[in-house]
Amino acid sequence: MSNALDLDAHRQLCRLLDEFEADDEQWVAVLTGAGDRCFCAGQDLKELAARNRSGIQPTSLGSGGVSGSPRLTERFGLTKPIVARVNGHAIGGGLELVLACDIAVAVDHATFALPEVKLGLVAGAGGAIRLPRQLPPKVALGHLLTGRPMTATEAHRHGLVNDVVAATDLDACVEAWVTDLVACSPVAVRAAKEIATRSRELSLEEAFAARYPWEEKRRTSPDALEGPAAFVERRAPRWQNPS
Repeated sequence: MSNALDLDAHRQLCRLLDEFEADDEQWVAVLTGAGDRCFCAGQDLKELAARNRSGIQPTSLGSGGVSGSPRLTERFGLTKPIVARVNGHAIGGGLELVLACDIAVAVDHATFALPEVKLGLVAGAGGAIRLPRQLPPKVALGHLLTGRPMTATEAHRHGLVNDVVAATDLDACVEAWVTDLVACSPVAVRAAKEIATRSRELSLEEAFAARYPWEEKRRTSPDALEGPAAFVERRAPRWQNPS
């Protein structure tokens, strides 16, 4: 099973992401592929070839606003955490999805690759941009310019994924990450992600001076008082849903 991304899959994923963003009861999302062989093989090349034959202008960087946008790779303001459950190969757009997630757990037989250059394409859904930001430059360019795959062990060594586990341990490892995430204040998690994401390309001085809307919400939220109070009273905190 390739779990390729055709336009219909993009539309369905867009709808689910819209629902996730809008629902205050949903604090964390887990993204995975069907089956146990492939997380996602990326763009449906048969559909792409048919679109090319019909004369539809191809996109370059980003989705170009076609149906099913904004995609996960372009949801730059999404502050809720997303965990990638990489249950197999993450190729092309599949790797780009992993790069757009916040935490990634991979099964030990997974591989990661951006083979677009072998097809006369570029990793335009963020791969050519995010990979050099998340891996050492020479490592990123080596894989980006040749399409060479990397193993799950290599991906873990370079910090592309948080954990690599046997298939039998995949769900337990993902569940452990989710449990840790939902144990934290949801507004604090969103503020922390927002600060980390938006400050990445700023100088330290600029980062400290920037405005972060979710941090402003956290600072004045009940959770900012509840956390220290619960610690002093030696009880579990009672977090409130952000809005």
